[in-house]
Parts: sequence; structure tokens; C-alpha cells
Amino acid sequence: MERVDLQSRAFKADPYAAYRGLRRASPVARVRLPVFGEGYALARHADVTTGLRDARLANDPANAPGAPDPLRARWLPAVFRAVRHSMFFSDGADHRRLRDLVHVAFTPGRVQALEARIAVLAEALLDKLPEGAPFDLIESFALPLPLAVISELLGIPEADRGEFRRRMEGLLDSSLGPLQLVANVPSAFQTMAFFRRLVARRREEPGDDLVSALVHAESEGSRLNEDELLAMLFLLLFAGHETTVNLLATGTWALLRHPGELARLRDDPSVLPGAIEELLRYASPVEQAGARYAREPIRMHGETIPTGAMVLLLLGSANRDEDEFEAPDVLNLSRTPNRHVAFGQGPHYCIGAPLARLEARVALPLLLRRAPNLRLAVPAAALAWRGSLNLRGLKALPVQR
Repeated sequence: MERVDLQSRAFKADPYAAYRGLRRASPVARVRLPVFGEGYALARHADVTTGLRDARLANDPANAPGAPDPLRARWLPAVFRAVRHSMFFSDGADHRRLRDLVHVAFTPGRVQALEARIAVLAEALLDKLPEGAPFDLIESFALPLPLAVISELLGIPEADRGEFRRRMEGLLDSSLGPLQLVANVPSAFQTMAFFRRLVARRREEPGDDLVSALVHAESEGSRLNEDELLAMLFLLLFAGHETTVNLLATGTWALLRHPGELARLRDDPSVLPGAIEELLRYASPVEQAGARYAREPIRMHGETIPTGAMVLLLLGSANRDEDEFEAPDVLNLSRTPNRHVAFGQGPHYCIGAPLARLEARVALPLLLRRAPNLRLAVPAAALAWRGSLNLRGLKALPVQR
């Protein structure tokens, strides 16, 4: 059984060759992660899609006998342990209760109502892009747009948004090593305090925003308690903000590497719906689903995953599986069928998926129309990738128009 380092610089720069090797020779691979310890990674599309719905895999390690639970470790600051109260780390009836409460507030109608506002925000950012001189597309567009959208959705005052992003930056880019967690403790405490103040304000002065809706959401007589509410806000940041940053930036990077497909998208609006799905498949902004834990021994491909073992589902690998997709390493905006797993599947399907799709559907055509000659300002080999375990995103995307 092959062992793979999912956080090495070489792997982050180009994981797809490693994924290809795993699918062929070691579809059940051994991995070791800082804090979380050893586990198993599944690389094939069929195994990942099964795993996303497999009742033998628990999201809450407490539901898998003998599973390690680093989020309960005494040395881990309480501010990080609070994340365990989110639906990300829940199963069964507990997960359904939390998800139903969030659905009351995070409705498709609430998301769709943002479309016109997203266009206004995107146009304002595009107005500021320099002509001729290189600029970072992430810093200038792909980051501030989702930040403004999720901030408005949550009801974060505009004056607080700069502080909000600074506090979240280290947390969102953590490579999960002990040193990084210790270094991020001040930001985590300050972010939690920020959310507590926001929640208290919305209890007293509710508005037409997601935090107000979550504070007052009720399903079958149940409401989110304080810890669940704060954990949910952290989760929504990942689901409704950071994934969109990576989709916009890495999706644009993919289009720049495929100029023919870029021209098709710019010139033919009918391509757009399929293009968004193909960019999600090709770029996989969420590279791995959250860790699962085996409730019982699981036999796969001649290997046995023991009870309590951590299991990682490699979404990025599943989305490039040659047994599922023809020419998987080629960007094809007309690809059909396209059964990608960029947002997962099953009970833990990403709740932020409609928002990410909507932002990409509005923002990408505007970007291509306003910057028809957009191109990389540095060699592709000079681009650096972030160290986050679950998310795949560039540190910067220098371009010019």
C-alpha cells in the first residue's frame, strides 16, 4: 500500500499525476496528517461517490469506536474545539436537525435574490482593474467579491469587513500543523469574539440577513444553541466564501491555459451552465471531503480499513478519473455527462454550492467581457499554491489585460 504526502509542496503544485498513480496502483492509500495522524485515502470516482453516502463512515469520530478525535485534545485551544458543534462533524438525526435549521435560513430564494447585487459588486471591482499593468486577480477580484457577498449575506457591517478578512486569513489557509494552529490562536479568539458580538447585536436588532435568520431559525421546536450557531458561522465561511474564491481564481487560471475554451465561453452565453460544472470538475476548489471514520472494518481493493480509521475522500482525484471521464485532464466546457463531485454528495452535500455557482455564473462572464485580452503576467510554473489540506487554491494569480 502506497503512502502519500498530501501537503508536500510538490504535491500541491501538481497533485494530478500523483492522483493518477494512486488510482492505478493504490486506490486505497495510507496517509499521515499533522494533528489527525494516520489514515486512508480513496482515489477512484466510484469509491469516493460510494464513500460520500456510505453509512459505515461517520463524520463524528465519536460514532466510530476507537477513532482519534483531535478536536477533543486537551492541548487544542477551546476556540478550535468549538468547531465540533457544526453539522460538518455530525451524523444521523443530529446532522439532520442542524441542516434543517440552516436550510430555514439559507434558502435558495435568499441566495438567488443576491444575483443583481453580485453583478453590481463585480462591476465595481472590475472598474478598478488597471489597464496594461499586471495585477493580482485574487486580491483585486476573486477574493473581494465573495467576501463582499458573504459579508452582506451574514450582515457584517461594511466598516468591519477588512478586520473580518484579516482575522480569517490565517484560519482559512492553515495547513493543520501544530505550529500553525498555535500561531492562529489569537486570530481564532478574535474571530470568535467578532461573531459573538455580531450574534448579540442580531438578537437585539434582527435584520434581513443570514445571522438574524439563524439566530431565530426554529425547526420542530429546536433552535441552534450558542456553540452550534458560532460553529455554523465558521462553516458557512468555508461553504459560502473560500470555495468561491478558489473557483473564480483557479477557474480563470484553467481558462487561460485553454484559450479556445475561454473564447467559447466569452462568445457564446449558452455554454455558461456547462462551463461552470466543468470548471468545478477540472479545478476542484475543494480537494478533499471532510474526514470520515470507519464504524466497522471495510474491505476494499484487497485492503482492510480497520474500525476507527480516518478515511479521506479525494474529490480532486475522483474528478479526474479516466474510468468516469473521457480525457479527464482536458478542459471541455461542453462535457456531458459530467458527474463531478466538487461539492460532495449525499447528506453532507455542500450547503454553499448554490451560492458558489451563482457567483461564478455572474462574475466570470463579466470578467471576460470587461477584460477580453486577459492573460497571465508570469510563467505558469511561477504560480504558487496554498498549503490548505482540504482546499485547492492559488496564493496569487498575476494577470494583465
